[in-house]
Amino acid sequence: MPIRTHSGGARRGKDTLRSGTYGATLPPLLEPGPWRLGQCRCPGAVRRTRPQPREYAVCHRPLPVPSARLPGSPVSTLSHQTPSHQTRPFAPGAEDRADLLLIDADPSDVLMVEKMLAESGMDVEIAVASDLAAARRALTRRTQCIIVDLSTPGIDRLDGLRQVLALSGTAAVVVLTGLDDAHLGVQAVAAGAEDYLVKQEVDAPLLARAVRYAIERKRSEETERRLVEARILGRENARLERGLLPVPLIDDPSLKHHTRYRPGRRRALLGGDFYDTVQTEGGAVHLMIGDVCGHGPDEAALGVQLRMAWRTLVLAGHTGEQLLGTLDSVLGHERRSEEIFTTLCMITIAPSRRTARMHLAGHPAPLLFRGALGEDGEVAALPEYAHGPALGLLPGAEWPTTEIDLGESWGLMLYTDGLIEGKVGEGSDRLGTDGLVGLARAARRRGATGRALIDDLVTQVERLNGDVLADDLAVLLLSRRPGHDLESALTKGP
Repeated sequence: MPIRTHSGGARRGKDTLRSGTYGATLPPLLEPGPWRLGQCRCPGAVRRTRPQPREYAVCHRPLPVPSARLPGSPVSTLSHQTPSHQTRPFAPGAEDRADLLLIDADPSDVLMVEKMLAESGMDVEIAVASDLAAARRALTRRTQCIIVDLSTPGIDRLDGLRQVLALSGTAAVVVLTGLDDAHLGVQAVAAGAEDYLVKQEVDAPLLARAVRYAIERKRSEETERRLVEARILGRENARLERGLLPVPLIDDPSLKHHTRYRPGRRRALLGGDFYDTVQTEGGAVHLMIGDVCGHGPDEAALGVQLRMAWRTLVLAGHTGEQLLGTLDSVLGHERRSEEIFTTLCMITIAPSRRTARMHLAGHPAPLLFRGALGEDGEVAALPEYAHGPALGLLPGAEWPTTEIDLGESWGLMLYTDGLIEGKVGEGSDRLGTDGLVGLARAARRRGATGRALIDDLVTQVERLNGDVLADDLAVLLLSRRPGHDLESALTKGP
């Protein structure tokens, strides 16, 4: 396969081709304009390109001088018969081109490396640098392997190798030198070189294997490094996202708080749904659940902002329609598009725990479980006749209040539309609130309570849908059974 070689410092006038088997003097370069690589039509040959001050092409072949024919016209080309694919030595990964940087100041050694790589059958493009400064200029992001001679001027053995390693980036480094020093070889590999080869002992297959294996080892190391970084970043993001989920502020042993949260985005921990529970100083308990339209990270971030704004307003003493109006203003300032809106349900439970006030902003009505969970009782959706628009839709909107009689023992389940928009059967019918009420009644008859009740409902909804729910999902269940915690504590003892 072809080898493309780039080097600097071309001399005007005549250029001399030197090899261990022959030497030939080429006529002056053609004028005007650069010589293009396409003019060198010798497949499998070594092609040298000198970008400064002009380009030209030379083809080398491992044949004695009498077998080479220099044409009468002034072109820098030597033609030869390329070995067939069957006779070409095999090199691992020879079907992939390798981009190399060769740091060597000896032209004869450069030609030796080019010749061996050509004989190996590798498809290689080589940039040649005679010192470290030239290597810095020649190194690109495409460079896969740097072959360096530690006797190159300016490269003082290990110190020079460390400089090469420092600039190598993701490229592998192979030492190819005339210094036959086993101790130096061990030190070079320990410093970070992938291999240490002695010029007097290396041949074409060995050099090709060393280069290919060095590239693959470096590639594996880089892949592993990126995987480790991805795992670390993933764990950090997971901790961050979990930290953004709310911790309920409740100080009432008669209340049981359960939630389930699942974003629709794959591998995400946060979606556009959000919820929170806060007990204020006077004893009232405030519940909230909301849904930002959309499923991306921007919507998730906006949901976190709205939840934190809601909690701040509640702790500052704001409630009801006034709070929703302020939250509507926050949404208007924080959203990235005027098309973004948010549905929200907010319930304030009185300190007596027997009554509550509800505000709906375009959100599905919660379910009310009358009587203690785990016992027979009624399950119904709260009335939706008194509701206002979603936040972010209508400036100056109003959100009326709905008074709720809870009773002594009860359960309130707030949820987002991801729980009720699943399909029912093969048609296009959706589960809806009425379907969810039916599933909740069946789950209650089975004695499901707390988190088990939520899990039961989600399982049944997905069974009817025929697949995992694609939308974000949030469920908040707050239940009350007076004296239950005290009775349990007395029964269990210390």
